[in-house]
Amino acid sequence: MKVLLFANTDWYLYNFRLSLAIVLRANGFDVVFVSPPGSYSQRLVEAGFRWIPFPMSRRGVNPLAELVTIARLVRLYRLERPSLVHHFTVKCVLYGSVAARIAGVTAIVNAIPGLGYVFSNDSVLAQVLRALSKVFYRFALAKTHVVFQNPENRDLFAREGLFYGRNSYLIRGSGVDVALFSPTTHGKKAGPRLVLLAARLLWAKGIAEFVEAAALVQTTMPDVVFQVIGTGDPGNPDNIPQDVIERWGRSTGLKFLGHQDNMSFLLKQSDIAVLPSYYGEGVPRILIEAAACGLPLVASDVSGCREIVKHGVNGILVPIKNSQALADAIMMLLRDDQLRDRMGKMSRKIACEEFSDKRVIAETLDVYRLAGLPVATATKAAERFVGTPRITP
Repeated sequence: MKVLLFANTDWYLYNFRLSLAIVLRANGFDVVFVSPPGSYSQRLVEAGFRWIPFPMSRRGVNPLAELVTIARLVRLYRLERPSLVHHFTVKCVLYGSVAARIAGVTAIVNAIPGLGYVFSNDSVLAQVLRALSKVFYRFALAKTHVVFQNPENRDLFAREGLFYGRNSYLIRGSGVDVALFSPTTHGKKAGPRLVLLAARLLWAKGIAEFVEAAALVQTTMPDVVFQVIGTGDPGNPDNIPQDVIERWGRSTGLKFLGHQDNMSFLLKQSDIAVLPSYYGEGVPRILIEAAACGLPLVASDVSGCREIVKHGVNGILVPIKNSQALADAIMMLLRDDQLRDRMGKMSRKIACEEFSDKRVIAETLDVYRLAGLPVATATKAAERFVGTPRITP
């Protein structure tokens, strides 16, 4: 039986869903990845999977062009004849659901990883897109199985009447390999304290607030190093222009390192992980990875971040768009070695117990079973490779 995984970037599929595909393949399923072309597609192929390039515009608004995209997707689904399709990211969920129903695919799973720009921004463009998205969601999500990453997003969709509640599930995040992302066994390297933020370079990820907080911290703690990992997202209206990033890099003590593949290593060298986002997160993957590495966390007090950051337990939650509060939280942790150590250990415990890839894969396979894959096959896969499946209906 064939399972088709469709996202708007091959980067997302490789980094967030490869482990799911490996488990599916080990249990006899034929897994096919679909995404626009990118630099990670070859890695999917090298891992032994078939990848189908599907060019599509993330910002397309031309009705005719978008209808053509849906028609191409219908043709692909009819050709592949998958037993189940799993869509990730907004446009893939909306277009994929419509195309799958037209093509006669009966098992459709849609992941809502977060609300993103459309639901978290108040610009005129975002408001227009939000109104259109609500109409499209009501149609697209009908008769599909919908997976949310946090209860607040699910409650919002329920209030708006965007899905049928009986076919919705809560799976918090995409999971993380807690063996790869683990506390360093050699201790932190000698040298100054290091504070890390990793995210796409979008305004709503709180990058500007992090820059301002870093400047505030360095007025009294000049030796602290602040690093930003990530690149811009030109397809997103909230993208920070490159000239702004370059100006920040020249005029502040921050280090903008761009894209990095060795996140596990970088986190193990860090003392604190920060994400001052007001983007509309699902459950931020970077916070789960940092927690698995045993780091204390500082994040905005918003949905998604609250799922992994327990205020006063494994980190500190701060108000959005508040650079001073962000700086105060960072300095509190930097000045108290015992507090950092205690919160870091709690982060590791929470990540292993609640956010491991094994648990998330088990829960995802259980949704697949409910969506129509053979019960025995999906259940055995979950039990044999990733433990007993648990989902929150």
